[in-house]
Amino acid sequence: MDENLKKIVPYAKKYKRNVVLNIFFNILYALFSTIGMVFIFPVLQVLFGDGEKVKQLPAYTGFVDAVSNWQQYLFYYVNIYSEKYGAYYGLMITVGLVIVTFLLKNLSNYFALQNITKLRNGVLRDLRENMFKKIVSLPVSYYSEKRKGDVMARMLGDVNEVQNSFFLILELIVKEPLTIAFSLIAMFSISWKLTLFVFIFIPISGLIITKIGKSLKSKSTRAQQENGYLISITEETLSGLKVVKGYNAEKFFSDLFYNSINRLYKLTNAIAKKNNLAQPMSEFMGIVVIGILLVYGGNLVLVDKSLNGAQFIAYIGLAYNILTPAKAISKASYQVKNGLAAAERVFEVLEVENPIEDAPNAKQITGFEKGIEIKNVTFGYNNDEPVLTNFSVNIPKGKTVALVGQSGSGKSTIANLLTRFYDVNEGEILMDGENIKNVTMHSLRNQMGLVTQDSVMFNGSIADNVKLGKLDATDEEVIKALKIANAYEFVQDLPEGLHTNIGDAGNKISGGQKQRISIARAVLKNPPIMILDEATSALDTESERLVQDALEKMMQNRTSIVIAHRLSTIQKADLILVLQKGKIIEQGTHEQLLALNGTYSKLVSLQSLEA
Repeated sequence: MDENLKKIVPYAKKYKRNVVLNIFFNILYALFSTIGMVFIFPVLQVLFGDGEKVKQLPAYTGFVDAVSNWQQYLFYYVNIYSEKYGAYYGLMITVGLVIVTFLLKNLSNYFALQNITKLRNGVLRDLRENMFKKIVSLPVSYYSEKRKGDVMARMLGDVNEVQNSFFLILELIVKEPLTIAFSLIAMFSISWKLTLFVFIFIPISGLIITKIGKSLKSKSTRAQQENGYLISITEETLSGLKVVKGYNAEKFFSDLFYNSINRLYKLTNAIAKKNNLAQPMSEFMGIVVIGILLVYGGNLVLVDKSLNGAQFIAYIGLAYNILTPAKAISKASYQVKNGLAAAERVFEVLEVENPIEDAPNAKQITGFEKGIEIKNVTFGYNNDEPVLTNFSVNIPKGKTVALVGQSGSGKSTIANLLTRFYDVNEGEILMDGENIKNVTMHSLRNQMGLVTQDSVMFNGSIADNVKLGKLDATDEEVIKALKIANAYEFVQDLPEGLHTNIGDAGNKISGGQKQRISIARAVLKNPPIMILDEATSALDTESERLVQDALEKMMQNRTSIVIAHRLSTIQKADLILVLQKGKIIEQGTHEQLLALNGTYSKLVSLQSLEA
């Protein structure tokens, strides 16, 4: 069994009732499909009047013998009713049997399809749920290497392909093979000589189909990868549309898109070529065999006289009854190969090892009492050259510590490590004396509020965006937080106030307004520790004044770590750390650092600040 197929089985176990019922009704379908064709025997016998005249009911000597003598039983009852009530009455009875049998066949098919639908949709739902849980649980570092579009393609397209393709296996191993098997048994009981031709046809057909589909899985994998790349280009282009247009880069991105869809076009055509060949090929081979049967069977009827016309026509009907499931098997085998390629990509994400997880005995913390200590921390992204080297600082509760320095000096890295978006390579970070690796991430992040330079907004109302800080907050609490963030003044002037939709990524409001909503979100959360990562660097002077005022209100009585680009925002900090290449080169208050006349003083001079 294919490894990816084994991985699907646990998902299907939850729906084992549907699996069992699907198999049960598929068996009935296969059985009634054959019986329906068998019951055409007596119809033809009545019409042609050349059937065997069985005058005596065969003695019952056991189930196996009764099954092998099914023709005798059929001919006996048809003969009796035809003689007693006339040939037309016998015809009505036999036609009625055929209709009832085909009704039962199609009812069985309906119930089988209902159960396979519940199984497929249930597994699809569970796979997507697990996929989404995995996607949001993976660390930020995972997405610095992967294209978001590719992850989205796996989440949506590939999971769909698994649903559409994999459960055809139930048809492959139950419904279609049993239909063929029952038909062959009935055919063998009519004429073993003719049936030998069918036994020759099946393995030849299987070999040809296998050869045609040999490279299908690898092509499907490449097509799905290309589809992920295509979604990535679309997502990146739409996200950065202002930059694309501003730099007249439409042609560059259009060329990227065109090259991708062209590759996808060629791959999907190659896959479709083989998929499309399966059904006509199997049907043609089936018709060839039917043709041979007609020639050889005609000889048995016309020359050899070992077969009558009614039996021969019914036999041809049974032989043709094999063609539909044979075509379905060949088509499904191709789709299953697509499903295997898709499943491989889905499980590749589901099985990614998460390097940042809660320790087995991780503690829940409910408060913040003493302070934060960063001890001898060394860290480099992807274990590359260290961004921080032997970095240490003590941040007492209630104090504001500011980090300044040139880009790339390691300021934002400290925020990433404190929130455990990344884990340190060496050293440790302690909260109230406890290593944060020994604390659950949920309870750790519960103690922190984060305001970044890029105010992340979601398509929804202002209230929805603020309530991320406290999901069960009332409108009154939201308004209070907005007032502290200096945001309520512009919110109340909006058409629907709190419940105004701010568009995709908040594009209906300004950068300063987004930043104040972001601050309101942190205020509503009301955490004891606040991390501000260049929260005012992208704002104009007026917005900066409003945001800075909001930040000062928010930082009151809180432990704050402020990463600053504009030094005017940190003059009141209890401690300012000046970083260069991941090391502290100066530290002290604003006045102390100016008196040193060092790096900080130069940075202040460059920004035209007065002492």
